[in-house]
This record gives sequence, structure tokens and C-alpha cells, in this order.
Amino acid sequence: MTKITRPKLAVVVKGWPRLSETFIAQELVALEEAGYALELWSLRFPTDTKTHPLHDRLKANVRYLPEYLHQEPLRVAKGVLRSMVRPGFFRAFGTWIKDLRRDMTRNRVRRFGQACVLATELPAEADALYAHFMHTPASVARYAAILRDMPWSVSAHAKDIWTSPEWEKREKLQADTYGAEFLATCTGVGAAHLAELADRPDRVELIYHGLDLTRFPAPPEARDGAGPVRFLSVGRLVEKKGFDRLISALALLPADLDWHWEHIGGGGSDSRFRDQAEAAGVADRITWSGACDQPEVIEAMRGADVFVLPSRIAEDGDRDGLPNVLMEAASQKLCLLSTPVSAIPEFIDDGVHGVLSSDVPDALAAAMEALARDPERRVALAEAAYGRLTAHFLMQPGIAKLDERLRGLGGG
Repeated sequence: MTKITRPKLAVVVKGWPRLSETFIAQELVALEEAGYALELWSLRFPTDTKTHPLHDRLKANVRYLPEYLHQEPLRVAKGVLRSMVRPGFFRAFGTWIKDLRRDMTRNRVRRFGQACVLATELPAEADALYAHFMHTPASVARYAAILRDMPWSVSAHAKDIWTSPEWEKREKLQADTYGAEFLATCTGVGAAHLAELADRPDRVELIYHGLDLTRFPAPPEARDGAGPVRFLSVGRLVEKKGFDRLISALALLPADLDWHWEHIGGGGSDSRFRDQAEAAGVADRITWSGACDQPEVIEAMRGADVFVLPSRIAEDGDRDGLPNVLMEAASQKLCLLSTPVSAIPEFIDDGVHGVLSSDVPDALAAAMEALARDPERRVALAEAAYGRLTAHFLMQPGIAKLDERLRGLGGG
């Protein structure tokens, strides 16, 4: 039997660990279990006070690059000076200068400094670089790859696709501009957009994250149905999640409907949302649980009746891809209510696996009331979503496809 050779990967991430990025942790743990030797390079230090059990399963060494160049001037100077004697320095420097002329920001300067440190400190036995997110992490990986004359690839998700300038996305997908060997992305709509920008469509690979069901308990036998109808949302308190409109919808629910909403997630100050709930007269029916770890999230899902995620496109173009939290809710046979934004319809067919509503408060309120008053329909939709998850959105097929592409970076 031919032995499969897997490259030693240096993985560049924006921050580690992050509660909101379980899809990255799930993937990296699965790659280690598939036989990859990984080393993580994080551009930022962690800010979450909690971690998921999944983070503890990763065995890779985690290194932190200078978050701001002025904080570690000697380390940065050493990285730049040692990079200047590399054969690839002038190619990398020229690429960066070209980018800087179109993006005159401190962030762009920081990317090159971090890349020089990465190229200097990266072990000699590393075979390739692999970045998560197409914007900042991919820039650092790209510059470092040119410096070290090694292949690199990237996984793109949502905000990085829809808020990055087209020139930058295009150049990161062209061979003659030192682009990625391949780009993996987790939604069909994202893959179609990026394939149009690539010099070859096969440079872009659609790889759904899927869900590793071994990390989750079997769904509850039945929900008790006692007390108020329990709505649950999990997501950061940012514009694209639509929670401001959800609060407006809650205020429109009829007086005779007994309900409660729980929100889980961080993402900045929640004072604006609390103030909105107070002004709308619904604050006494809301629980703000803040950032929670995976077991706490799953426990909340098992006790809820309807999972609500009113995603929308933010003013700057940011939007969700296919939120893993929808699949996590489906794993517990929780009825799904969301919106037809981005790749959400790739998982939920409206009226089959859940309900896709407009994010307009009137429409959201009508959909919530209809589901609240029809427990039999909630059960049917939840069963269908669970079947969709287990038939088409498990993690293993995506990891197998990613493994095949990553092996190509090392000639395996």
C-alpha cells in the first residue's frame, strides 16, 4: 500500500481561540486526526474569556505574531532584516508596495511586518502555508510564502469575501500575482463569485464545513411544551445578525402569546440592544446570556422550541455565509427560522427544513407567531432539517476533499 504523505502546514489565523469560529477549530482538529502536523500562527491574541472543549483537542503549537508592530520592535526588526537577505524579498516587497499604493493603511503595513516575522521564525521543515480568511490572514500568508518561496492556500468564508476589494481578491487568485494554489470556500454563492475572479475556475473549491456529529449529543426525544414558547438565538451582536430587527419583531407579537427569547453571544456592547428592548417593552421576556461555550449552547438548544437567526446584509456588504450554528441547532432537532440571505437557502428549503422569512419586523413576527402556535409543524420541520444535516452536511466529506487539495501543496 502506498503511504500517503501530507505536508507540514503552518496555519495562519486571525485570532486563536475564538468562540465564534468553531468551524475553524473543527476543521483543524479533523486535519490533525487525518495525519497533518500543524503549527498555528495567530495574528491576534485571544479576547474571549471562555473556550470550547474543541479548542482543547488541538495539539498544534500556537505562536502569536506581533499584534501591533510597535509592541515588539526588536522582533519585527529582526524579521525584516533577515527577510531582506532572502532571494524572494524583492518579489514580496514589490507585491506589498503595489498593494500599499491601493490600500494606504496601517493594517497593510502591519501585514508585511507580520509576514517578515513569520517567514523568519517559520521552521525549515514547514512545507506550505494555509490561511483562514481571505483578507488579512491571507495577505500575511501570501507575503510570507513569497519570501520563503513556498506554496500557500486559503479558506474564505463570508465577511472576507464580501467586504474585500475586488482587485485584492482577484490577485490572490492568479498564478502570475503569486496567488493561492487553491482557495476553499464554504458556500456555493461564495464559490461562484470567486471562481469568476480566478484565472482558472478549478483554483476555487466548494467545501462545506459540515458538522461533526460526534461532538454533539443525540437530539432530545421530545420537547416538553410546557410554559412559554422558547425562542433562542446564537450569534454576535453585530449588524449582519439582524438582532435589532428581531427585537422589533418581538414587540409586535400578540399579547395573548406566551413567549421568551434567549440570546447567546458576544461581539461588543449589548447596551444598545438592551435599551431597544426596554423601549419596546419586552425586556422582561428576554434573557441575555452573553458568550457561552459549546456545552452551554447545546444545552440551551435542547431546551428551546424555535431557533431564530434573522441574518441580513450589512451596510458595508458584510453578511453571513452558511452559519454553522444553524446546523448545530438542527443536530438537536430544533425548528429553524432564518432569512434567505447568502448561503442559508443552501441548507434550508423554505417550508421544508425550516422557515425563511424576510428580516422586516412585521414578517418576522408573523413567522414567529405561526411557528409558536403550531407545535406539530415545528416538529416536522425540525425532523426534516435533521435529515438534511445527516444526509448532506456532515463534516467528513468536506475534510476528505480538503485533504486531497492540501496534499497537493506538498506534492502528495
